Amino acid sequence: MFYTIVDGTYVPTTLGNALLVVLLAALLAVAVVFARRYATEQSQKAGETANKGGKLTVKQLVFCAMSIALGTILSEIKIIDFPWGGSATLLSMLIICLPGYLFGLGAGLVTGVAYGILQLLVDPYVLFPMQLVLDYLLAFGSLGLSGIFASSKNGLVKGYLTGILGRYVFTVLSGWIFFGEYAWEGWPVLPYSLVYNGIYIFAEAAVTLVVLAIPAVKNGIGAVKKMALS
Repeated sequence: MFYTIVDGTYVPTTLGNALLVVLLAALLAVAVVFARRYATEQSQKAGETANKGGKLTVKQLVFCAMSIALGTILSEIKIIDFPWGGSATLLSMLIICLPGYLFGLGAGLVTGVAYGILQLLVDPYVLFPMQLVLDYLLAFGSLGLSGIFASSKNGLVKGYLTGILGRYVFTVLSGWIFFGEYAWEGWPVLPYSLVYNGIYIFAEAAVTLVVLAIPAVKNGIGAVKKMALS
């Protein structure tokens, strides 16, 4: 009812896509709840009166939704594109890490999962249900681990590295468990998955870290955070 099998892969039906859209909207709403809580905590730490008028909720929803939309667009601009899945994109992981940096761990994790749902809508490649969980929900959701360092010095760099390491772990597990048949000749499956997934994930990470080292970029993201929490 919710999916059909085409060429050995699970493809959502119209009803399945509708359910994913509803789930995406629900996750965005949950992300805003976490984001509002974080913004209130930051305001209280700064000695300010918490905003109870609801305006922050709209702003946070816009930030989270824009991150997901922009991350999806950038995910289609591929620097490296492997034939059996995986690609280094133009900073898409950074954009999905931003909600965690802006609004804390809870909002980051939920936004990451919502992004995974959207990726499933846009470009599904599912061989097994558990592979869907690893590749779309846990791997992309892990980018929200950036929120662990939301209040730390150099929090975006620390959070970004934590988020991509989380994604790397789940992606490697998926490759090891479900894609062993694609291992290079003479390679055991686990080392193959470690290297294969490491190439595109850490290639994008290297480019991103160079970009984040540019003072104008660093200052711009700092200004965005102030705007998001003001």
